Amino acid sequence: MKGHWRQRHGDRKTTLVPLGSHQEFPRFCVVGAGNGGLAVAGYLLLAGFPVKLFNRSPAKLEGIRLHGGVTVQGEIQGFARLEAVTSDPAEATSEVDVLMVVIPASGHRSLAQLLAPHLKDGQVVVLNPGRTLGAVEFEHVVRAAGCQSNVVVAEAQTMLYASRSIGPARVMVHGIKNCVPVAALPAWQTERVTRLLNLAFPQFVAEKHVLQTGLDNIGAVLHPAPTILNLARIEAGQAFEYYHEGITPRVARLLEEIDRERLAVAGALGLEALTTRRWLAEAYDSHGDTLHEAINNNSGYDGIMAPSGLPTRYMTEDVPMSLVPIASLGKLAGVPTPAIDSIITLASLVEGTDYRQEGRTLERVGLGDMTVEEVYTYIKEGRECLFPRVHSV
Repeated sequence: MKGHWRQRHGDRKTTLVPLGSHQEFPRFCVVGAGNGGLAVAGYLLLAGFPVKLFNRSPAKLEGIRLHGGVTVQGEIQGFARLEAVTSDPAEATSEVDVLMVVIPASGHRSLAQLLAPHLKDGQVVVLNPGRTLGAVEFEHVVRAAGCQSNVVVAEAQTMLYASRSIGPARVMVHGIKNCVPVAALPAWQTERVTRLLNLAFPQFVAEKHVLQTGLDNIGAVLHPAPTILNLARIEAGQAFEYYHEGITPRVARLLEEIDRERLAVAGALGLEALTTRRWLAEAYDSHGDTLHEAINNNSGYDGIMAPSGLPTRYMTEDVPMSLVPIASLGKLAGVPTPAIDSIITLASLVEGTDYRQEGRTLERVGLGDMTVEEVYTYIKEGRECLFPRVHSV
């Protein structure tokens, strides 16, 4: 039986979408020249779309300039010639329709502050992915920074590609998800955003709203806890496959408990979140009687190695930007999250950082004074429906 994404949208297998088949040609700026950014930029260029590549650090762009583009291997193959490469936010945002933000979620806040003066009417910012409350945080920071442009912020529930950079201008695409939900803020803009994205990416499907995409954040389950439980060999620089070797049956047992708490928070907020096993089945066609089996049956994870050292975004991103907001939403909904809280505590102790203080709590993203009903009004209709003023960051 097909899952609920496919019941609504059908299968979305990846193909290069030829530009000549479109009546409209959206212009993209890919923000970020890392694992995901190179894959997204490479795909778009190979499909013939106008693309700029922006990275805040100029050093990361030197290899791309030297090679004249990006070589993509694996599920997508080819040399993508790229001439528009920049570290200037004004240049990056000039004459583009969609900004595809493909950076760790821990950088969303500072990026929003950097881009705020340069965003223009009609532009769409898509966080790939948003993790949890990503679009809420980005929109809050952009407006607090004084941006008055009519910009829509959206977020993907997960990254479309499982990819890794294998050189300064080379990326390996290990796997491509069948479909990825996307939601805009406010929710009534989602259909327009999805139609625009589908001109290049048929895998994107419209989701109800950003609370749904945020609580279907599977990275919150699959990233922090296995990293904590494999900490010694990661810190020692041992090479092992992150998913197939790092997630043993007992590690998977903890992941299932974290998954149950995430589902409980979603349920208390009136949402039906995907289990991680169901997500693996729908995103990768990977099945199993247990979470451990489903992970190990996923060929899309073949060859994906664990982080080679610390710090790693599996903690610096996924704890403050995934687990912290889920726990904060749990507090709002009256749902305890002891397993999630334990991982937040351990990660904070290991890194010497108070992730509860620095993470996406409801207070830090501008929702701290709202009831559940007000939160829903905001994500569906927009902040102006509740407050005529902009809250400060």
